[in-house]
Amino acid sequence: MKRQLALLLVFILAASFTASAAGHTKGHAVQPLTAKLKPGDYVWHPEISPAGPVVVIVSLPEQEMYVYRNGVRIGRSTVSTGKKGHPTPTGMFIILQKKVSHESNIYKGARMPHMQRLTWTGIAMHAGHLPGYPASHGCVRLPVEFAEKLYLVTRSGTSVIITDDKFAPGETAEPGRLLSGKTGAPSAPALAAGRFEWHPETSPTGPVSIILSTADQQAYVYRNGIEIGRAAISTTGLAQDFGSHVYSALDKFEPNGRRKWISTASFGPARTPDIKELADRLTVAQDFLEHARTAVSPGTTLIITDVRVSAQTHSGSGFNILTTD
Repeated sequence: MKRQLALLLVFILAASFTASAAGHTKGHAVQPLTAKLKPGDYVWHPEISPAGPVVVIVSLPEQEMYVYRNGVRIGRSTVSTGKKGHPTPTGMFIILQKKVSHESNIYKGARMPHMQRLTWTGIAMHAGHLPGYPASHGCVRLPVEFAEKLYLVTRSGTSVIITDDKFAPGETAEPGRLLSGKTGAPSAPALAAGRFEWHPETSPTGPVSIILSTADQQAYVYRNGIEIGRAAISTTGLAQDFGSHVYSALDKFEPNGRRKWISTASFGPARTPDIKELADRLTVAQDFLEHARTAVSPGTTLIITDVRVSAQTHSGSGFNILTTD
């Protein structure tokens, strides 16, 4: 009798595991220099860069994900993103929630192991089926093995960039100039209360994002998705059609003390802006710069954009920084 019960228990557990993993692509580790990945293939070598801020990049045209830690690529994987009628949104997001075992709130019975939520409207990264083409309802599906590994190196607030353009991430120290450039009296501020606002107490801890909008002529600082400061800026004579460009702060510095950043993604057809020119043309209150400098740390995201910062970008439970939808 005991043997029958034991066999029954093994059968139930096995059936449960099979059901939870049904249809999901297990994954297959391949060598780092493999040129062409097949569905389910991935590369994972976190030992190359054991510490530092993590940035995740998803390329929709390539159907691949790239994972950088402290500016060094530690992972690459095939993915399956949104199919026609259910596109995966492009833009810059932060991980809002993580759950090892999760079932979709929208599609009942759809299991999403190692779920990492990007929006509160149904977009997440999770293990799933990879047929070799876009097939999801908007989520970013990953091989089961890779989803588990990625889960271990990210945290709430980790930056995730989804782009529909080819990209070439590269390291640069130039964005640091934005926090050490020309200062002085800003242009007439849009803020009724004055030239700048700084309220770090509204969100004392968490990941920091800085947006510089030439369309708004404003600089915004968010911590944990909550606005803690903004300032009027002037970028007189700067072209207004350079698109949106994303950088992530590293924990490495130039000999002159300037922090290094990695250029992670660009949106729009224009080339990456000349940061030196931008810094030379930027005018902003000195006090705001001092506050902003103290907020920057490894993993801080900097976005330079020629579009307005919308209500979608401001504080709220569905925070994502910029989207091109």
